[in-house]
Amino acid sequence: MSDATPFGERLDAIFAAYGKLCVGIDPHASLLDQWGLPDSAEGVREFGLRTVDAVAGRAGIVKPQVAFFERHGAAGYVALERVLAEARDAGLLVIADVKRGDIGTSVEAYGQAWLRPGSGLESDAMTISAYQGLGSIDGVLTAADSAGKGVFVLAATSNPEAAAIQRAVLQQSSRAGNTVAQAITAGVIGWNQGRADAASRPLGSVGVVLGATVDLRTSGIDLDAEPPKPGLPVLAPGFGHQGAELSDLRAIYGSLAGGVIVSESRSILGAGPDGLAEAIRRRVNEVGAASV
Repeated sequence: MSDATPFGERLDAIFAAYGKLCVGIDPHASLLDQWGLPDSAEGVREFGLRTVDAVAGRAGIVKPQVAFFERHGAAGYVALERVLAEARDAGLLVIADVKRGDIGTSVEAYGQAWLRPGSGLESDAMTISAYQGLGSIDGVLTAADSAGKGVFVLAATSNPEAAAIQRAVLQQSSRAGNTVAQAITAGVIGWNQGRADAASRPLGSVGVVLGATVDLRTSGIDLDAEPPKPGLPVLAPGFGHQGAELSDLRAIYGSLAGGVIVSESRSILGAGPDGLAEAIRRRVNEVGAASV
């Protein structure tokens, strides 16, 4: 399948071939130590490459947390470029967890850095913040769709301190009366449905981040409505180390469950380099059983 194929179509193919597990590449200092690696650019590069090697052929999606590479400066970015390239060459779908957000040419430059074909940081999708309004990232969404890339917009994240903002009710907006999380989710669904070929797409190319430890109903997310068409990709942190149970997946996400990507990092990476492949294989099976 070509890189120019719409991201949602490629994601759907990954779901069919490998299931819905996304393995985070999060080289925490403590994990580097556990793996016997130095807390350096060389260490995070080796950590990332070993993770890519363990995921390839077992799961289909990886999500490098850019912050753990960025803290090593320019050398960390060189390491990250190598990890991203190796992951994409291995046929993995790469979601860069960068959480960028801005307005105008600044946010468009972020999109070019992470989604432009040929960029050293090229990924298949990126996470992005739209708390300056969904319209502030419209240029990124359009460019991403044209290049067959994906975008995941923060809507209801799993960190508790975000709830006050994400559940705040809009006063002056076309979606006045909606919570921030509800408005972002509805706006993303509407954007996907506005594509010319939307009816033929199994999944949209723009998704949202909805944490598995969040009470989504309290955040204003309608879990009882008919599933949107095309389907809504949902990047779902919170399973594993953060405490959400796979057995509750359908109860947590309701009608959105079909598009959920189960994102886990420490709960899998903690198996260490020798146990990583088996931990991924086992978790893929568990996610598959929970998604039926």
